[in-house]
Formats: sequence, structure tokens, C-alpha cells
Amino acid sequence: MPITKIGKGYRHLKRFRQILAVSLKYGFGHILNRMKLSVYLLRGQGLKMRRLKAVVDLSDAERVRLALEEMGPAFIKLGQVLSMRPFLIPPEYVVELTKLQDEVRPIGFNRVKQVILQELGRPPEELFASFDRRPLASASLAQVHRAKTLDGQEVIVKVQRPGVRKVILEDMSILRDMANLLVKHLPESRRYDPTGIVDELDRTTKREVDFTNEAGNMEIFARNFAKEKTIHVPKVHWQLSSSRVLTTEFIDGVKISDLSRFEEFSLDRQIIAQNGGRALLKQIFEDGFFHADPHPGNLFVLPGNIIAPVDFGMMGRLSPGMMKQLSEIFVAIFHKDVDELGRLYLEVGIVGEEIDMVGLKMEMADLLDRYTGVPLSGVNMRKVMGDLFQISYRYQIRVRSEFMLLGRALGTYEEVGRLLDPDYDFVTEAKPFVKKMLSRRYDPQIIFWDLLRTGKDLHRLLTMLPQELSAILQKMRRGQLALEFRHKGLDKMITELDRASNRISFSLIIAALIVGSSMIMRLEVKPFLFGYPLIGILGYLFAGLLGIWLIIGILRSGRL
Repeated sequence: MPITKIGKGYRHLKRFRQILAVSLKYGFGHILNRMKLSVYLLRGQGLKMRRLKAVVDLSDAERVRLALEEMGPAFIKLGQVLSMRPFLIPPEYVVELTKLQDEVRPIGFNRVKQVILQELGRPPEELFASFDRRPLASASLAQVHRAKTLDGQEVIVKVQRPGVRKVILEDMSILRDMANLLVKHLPESRRYDPTGIVDELDRTTKREVDFTNEAGNMEIFARNFAKEKTIHVPKVHWQLSSSRVLTTEFIDGVKISDLSRFEEFSLDRQIIAQNGGRALLKQIFEDGFFHADPHPGNLFVLPGNIIAPVDFGMMGRLSPGMMKQLSEIFVAIFHKDVDELGRLYLEVGIVGEEIDMVGLKMEMADLLDRYTGVPLSGVNMRKVMGDLFQISYRYQIRVRSEFMLLGRALGTYEEVGRLLDPDYDFVTEAKPFVKKMLSRRYDPQIIFWDLLRTGKDLHRLLTMLPQELSAILQKMRRGQLALEFRHKGLDKMITELDRASNRISFSLIIAALIVGSSMIMRLEVKPFLFGYPLIGILGYLFAGLLGIWLIIGILRSGRL
């Protein structure tokens, strides 16, 4: 890579070298070479270019997981985003990336105390009646401590690690640069949409490093379940919270996967599975706001079979239109209506103009035939969603990130439900919610508001139409109306033509220098050096340097 690009492209050179070093350690040097990343970026770092022996024996998927873990929080989040795309990466990578451990050595209590003092204005000894110096858990983004408020309430205090925001901002800048290099130098990577994945990751990580977003999610979730007796949402202590400190109610319950303790607290596994499933379906089909990561570590059970979810950093949102479309897709799947499924794909606008609809419908029919005669209790929702995503990928159908989060949530909770109750039937549980959602289409109040909104849009269109037509006609009379054409797929050819013209110009300059220097030598123009004209000697030297530079550029491009 040209040295001139380093200042602009890699402002965080030290951090960038660390990331490249980890990549080399786990055997990804060949990818770095293809990305045109110069080895000189690693000089002076005392790095061993050979892989460790222990790394050689690992699978590719294991090496990717370990490398992401070692690179830090932004890369761990990247792995989590990729794990939600089973249609995009091979199954063995999905399995490994779901194992990503976001656990690191805890920071000292003095640093925790400093963050609390900076954020809340007073040290923990003055804000809390007691504060456990030892963390309950420690991750790359934050660590959690147990404490007691001045009025005696048991709480959990989540404290952000010092400097983590700066690291994440650096890493996001580096990830964006690397995504651009992948797209430029590895054409096969474009099918995975590296820049789109980084954009999504950027949005989610920026929300997660501001704890007020998570606190707000908890408040919304609590309001949505205010009338539900089977779900308990931890209370947020706003006066003890900020963007880097989050204080919430301590949940003294049983982890939902700790089945050995259920009998001790008189908990019913079947009822808990039903309560959790109905709660998730309510989030999806009624609220449009759902917990996107309901894995066993984030779900606790309280006496009375009450489920208490925790960690509201990853949430999904569905618009009313998306909820309706999702309901209709479920109905089409229930009824094995392939034509309706194809129509819905077109309606939601995620299909390109040029698509083999006949082939798509045949794939859908084949998928639905696999489940013909299979009892609903035998349908694996994660497998169904994965198959649908695979078909979407093959036919270049754009899947919204919200639907991918939804697929993760449905598949994750289905596994939790069947862990509690092997006969748990998530599909049957969903039917009443889907029917209720579809019945809203015939609600007179909703129909009235839809008609009113349509009337407003029509009125606005009719009001603006004469003015817009008049403006177009005036531009036509003045000769100012122009059509703009955009080319597709010519960027590479334009780049190559630009490079070729630059080389020709370079060659002409070298030739001119040689000819000019030869004339100066012939005319014996003063001053002299060793009996030869000095200007002529300098001209030859400069032409020689430019010629070597040109040859190196041609050889590095791989084209003679």
C-alpha cells in the first residue's frame, strides 16, 4: 500500500498494528497479503511472523473465533453480528462464533471508583450503603458489581471500563477501512456485504456504549409488560445511572437453565416455557419491541414461575407494517401457500427487479414439502428460519437486519423452551398471536385511520401536482431539463484506464528527461561534474529513479 495513504486511511496506526499482529498469529497472513497490506506496518514491533504451533492444529472457524476474542470488544460484536447470519457463513463458523466469550480480566476497584466519581459526582461509599469490590462478572465493555442502596435495596451496578469508547471508535474506523479493502481487493467478499455489516455494527455498538439507551429499553419493556404477571422487568435506579454507569434492581432468581434447582423453589418447567414463549410472541406481534438475545444466561426465574429477563442492550424493533407482513408470512407458511409467499417477498420490496420467481417458488415449495405431515411440535423454528435465509441469499433477496435479529430471538428461545419442556410447541403457541395480528386489519378504528392517512397523502399529492408539473414545463422551455444516466459495473474499467493513462504519462516524462539530458550532454552545458554536465547527470538519475518506481508499481499490480 502506498505510504501516502497511511496518514489518511490508518490514523490509529498503533492499534492497527495490534490487529494485524493478531491476524498473523492466527494464520490469516495470506488474506492480509491479498488486501495489499504492507508488511512494513508491522516493522519495529518485534513480531514473529510464524504461527504458533498450538494455532496450526485448530480449525479455521476456531482460529477466527479466538482472533476476534483477542482483538477486543468491537471485533467480538462483529462475530456476534455474523453469527446471526447463518445463511451468509458456513455452519461451522456459526457454531464457533456463538461461543464467543466476552470475558476479560476485571479492572481494579480504584478505577471503578474513579468512573463512578466522574459520572455521578460522588464516590461509591457515599452513594451506596455497601458496594462489593469484587465484580460478579467482567466483560470487555463493562463489569458488574453487587451493591445496596442507602435505603436498603439490593442492586446491580454496571460500570463501563475506562477508555473503552475510544478503543471502539478506533476499531470501528479500522474495520471500515478493512471492509473497503476487502471489497476492493477480494471481489468474492462482496457477496457478504462487508461494508453493510460494519455499518450495522457501528449503529449497535454506539448504542451499547451509552448505558442510557439500555436503561430506556428497560423502561419501554416494563411499560409493555406492566399488566403481565408472568414477567418481571428489573427496576432502573435513574439517580444512580448515567451513560457509563447503570444501576438496576438485583434479580435474586434461578437461571432458567439451572433445572436442578427448580424443585427447590417449586417451579413448573412447562408453565415457565409457556410463559416465556407467550412473552416473546407478545413482544413480536403486539409491541414490535423485542429482546433479541433471550439465551439462558439472560433469563432468570422467580417464585411463582415468573420470568425476569436481564441485559437489554440488544433489542429489536418492528414497525406496524413489518409486524403485519410477518404475520402474513407465518400464515403462508402454515398453509404452505407458495404463491402467497412469493407475493409477500415482492410486497415488502426486498427482491431485486431481475429474479427467477419460478425458481424461487420451487425452492419455497420444496422447503414446505419437507414439513408436510410433520407435527408442529417437530418443526424446528431455527432450522426453518435458517432455510428461509439460505433461499433468500441464493436469490439475492435483501434481508433486513430487524428480521435477522428476530430469527435469532425465535430460534434461541425455542431451544430454551424445549430445554424446559421437550414437547414444547412454539409454532402452535404462535398461532393465536398471528390470528390476532391479522384480525386488526378489520378493526374499524384502524381502517378509519388508514383511510384518513391515505386521504391526507392524496390531498397533498393533488395540491403539489400542478406546481410540480408547471416547474417541469418551465425547465423544458428553458432547455434545463436533463436526464441523468448512471453506469453500473464500469468502476473497475475506469480505474484501470486511469491507471494506464497515468503510467503512459509517467513514461512520457521519463522519455522527455532522457532526451533532454542527452541533449544537455551533447551541448556540454556548464557546470561540469567529473567532466560531464551536472544538469544532464541529474536528469539521468531522476529518470532512472522514476523508471524504477514505475517498474515496481507494474510488478506489484501483478500485470506486466
